[in-house]
Amino acid sequence: MMANLYLMRSRSDELNTTICTKLLENYSKVYKNIAIYCPVIYVHRVSVLQGWLEQFNINQNLKSAYGFTFREAMEEFSKDPHNFFNTILKEYEELNRKYDFVLVNSFCEFGILDGFDLSVKIAKNLNTPIAAIVNDEDKLIAQKYFNEALGGRNYALINENFNFEEVCQLKAYDFTTPHRFKYELIEKSIKNKKTVVLPEGDDERILKASEILSKSGAVELIILGNEQEIRQNAKKISLNLNTIKIIDPYNSDLSEEFATMLYEARKSKGMTLEQAKELVKDRTYFGTLLVHSGKADAMVSGASTTTADTIRPALQLIKTQEGVSSVSGIFFMGLEDKMLAFADCAVNPNPTAEQLAASAYVSAMTAKSFGLEPRIALLSYSSGDSGKGESVDLVKEALKIAKQKYPELNIDGPMQFDCAYDPKTAAKKMPESKIAGNVNVYIFPDLDAANIGYKAVQRTANALAIGPILQGLKKPVNDLSRGCLVDDIVDTVILSAIQAQ
Repeated sequence: MMANLYLMRSRSDELNTTICTKLLENYSKVYKNIAIYCPVIYVHRVSVLQGWLEQFNINQNLKSAYGFTFREAMEEFSKDPHNFFNTILKEYEELNRKYDFVLVNSFCEFGILDGFDLSVKIAKNLNTPIAAIVNDEDKLIAQKYFNEALGGRNYALINENFNFEEVCQLKAYDFTTPHRFKYELIEKSIKNKKTVVLPEGDDERILKASEILSKSGAVELIILGNEQEIRQNAKKISLNLNTIKIIDPYNSDLSEEFATMLYEARKSKGMTLEQAKELVKDRTYFGTLLVHSGKADAMVSGASTTTADTIRPALQLIKTQEGVSSVSGIFFMGLEDKMLAFADCAVNPNPTAEQLAASAYVSAMTAKSFGLEPRIALLSYSSGDSGKGESVDLVKEALKIAKQKYPELNIDGPMQFDCAYDPKTAAKKMPESKIAGNVNVYIFPDLDAANIGYKAVQRTANALAIGPILQGLKKPVNDLSRGCLVDDIVDTVILSAIQAQ
């Protein structure tokens, strides 16, 4: 099956109309059920779009054939670029499910480089190969731009005399943009809905995130706290939490059951039943017990609680996975057209070689569960055998342990970051490595390097940082930053629900 097509406009409306009409003529002979989608459309082109729907008997509502008018697009992009791309991606995927073929028609002229760049970003989000209508005088600059922007992936430069068979040979792209990553996570979460408990019902950000999550249909939620106060606080800021379950740890039918459960788990450590009864009133312990007992699938906390307070009950009750000695934290880093995973950015200050190897293993499993095929680098200030030192020896030992204990891992090291990330650098520094230059899971040698590294990429490259996601526990318990935004909470809850699958 041929890929859908992203048609990029030239400076000539007449030429654009002619070529698009020819493409529709050809595609309508191949497919019975085709659709048109214009992510952004100039108002004066809406009538042309309507004409195509009628001419080719396309069974499609006009409004579903475009996302934004040009003015709407500029306003939305300046106000909320994430929603701009998410809206386009969602509308396109709805058409992609319903129709055999979708012809995407761009809005920009090649001469407006900023607009041209935006259009390429849209094509990357849709993973739809580009055919660009380009004049002869623009071909060289177009080739240079596409070669770099698409990383060597296919495209076509066409004019009025294009070869339809050549256009049909174009293959769909495989970019993982942050918007596509999050969209696919939500879709996956909706298909296998899990219940996530949020202990911090007194935090306004938690309530705002809960409404967004409730509307998305991606998860079921339990909020902990005084129900009357939570409902009143939600009403004050115009939130609808009517479908969300609220439990008060101070007044719950589960308190006695949970106290006994906690006592049995901790009596060997000296805990009394009275102490257990008092401790289950603590919202973090209560939330952890909901997960431990199977009444919830995951917990997200930390907006107003320390990391230690979030993790401690989980280590005491849920415990680590078999063969994993310690918990570690992973961030998903969203660059323009790819997702990377960084670990351990959250938990272990000075990991041992065994802990680094375990972190590599659980990070690979986490990456895989979120749709990434893990290629893992153990990072260092040295690549291969080029350097010496105590920390290099530690990484080499970790690699040896990982290969012995987890032979299925696609892992290499020690590796400098540039060697792990850039193919040209990798060819010089580690030419024998199968993954150098193409790594997507990065294991840092200590917490200093990892935490500095993810924040440097987040701030300087304007990357989306999702996490940290705690890994190594038998069931998902995840820790928020106390400075987290509402979007961070939404992302972490959805990731936690996916972990629980």
